Formats: sequence, structure tokens, C-alpha cells
Amino acid sequence: MVDVGQKAPEFCLPNQDNVEICLRDLKGKWVVLYFYPKDLTPGCTTEACDFTEALPDFEKLDAVILGVSPDSPEKHRKFIEKKGLKITLLSDESKEVLKAYGAWGLKKLYGKEYEGVIRSTFLIDPEGNIAAVWPKVRVKGHVEAVKTKLEELKNSKQ
Repeated sequence: MVDVGQKAPEFCLPNQDNVEICLRDLKGKWVVLYFYPKDLTPGCTTEACDFTEALPDFEKLDAVILGVSPDSPEKHRKFIEKKGLKITLLSDESKEVLKAYGAWGLKKLYGKEYEGVIRSTFLIDPEGNIAAVWPKVRVKGHVEAVKTKLEELKNSKQ
């Protein structure tokens, strides 16, 4: 997994409308990059709704929120429409970006091991460096923790 202080791995991925979003195009902004397993599942829906609800606060802090999963752009579009999401969802069907950030790996469920998305969040500063990492996210209270950390980091850079 990439760590604080490292350069954020570059990426270009299609969003829910099949428009390519590249990290390099977001230079100068804070980026909340969060990886989640699957559209329209309970934890992922809660997380996406929490980020949508907090979007105005993040926008005031000059931050962009990007959710990434291996689901297709079409699935993302359905997820956004069904849940009224206001955030951008990126499709990483090849799992290359997930792997580059260390958000793809072995997981355990009911004693069985399998490969899957490790729910994690990365805060990328305006220069493109990793400013904070949440490696194994628990959804409850997570968005608030990210927002608090972003406020701290922004205040310390001024």
C-alpha cells in the first residue's frame, strides 16, 4: 500500500459517464480517493451516501471526492441514479489502479481467503503526494474522520 509522503500513483479511469478522469488533471486540488468493493451493497451504499452528504463541506475545502471500484461505468451510473449520489465514481475493471494503491489483495470472510477490494481511502495533496491513508476502513464515522484530517492538513499548510 502506498504511504504518506509518497507520490500518488498516476491514473486515468472512466467515470460513470465514460469520461476519462486523470489524477494529473486534478493538480492544485485536494483529492479524496476512496476504494470500495461493489456498487449497491450495504456498506458501499452507506459510504457513498455519507460522502455525497458531506460533499459541500469537501468542496469548501477545495477537495474532489472520487470513489473507485471494479464495477463498470454502467453499474456506477445505475448506483448514482438509484441512490441520488453527487460524487464521481471511477471504474477500474482491470484492477490496475486498485493494485497500484494496494487496495486489492487477500481478504478473509467466514474463514475463506479470496482476493478482493480492501476498503481504503487516500488523501492526495494539491502537489500530488499522499497526505493521509486509511488502510482498512470501517464505514461508520469514516467520512467525518477524512474531513477532519483534511481540515487539519489544510490549516497546517497555510
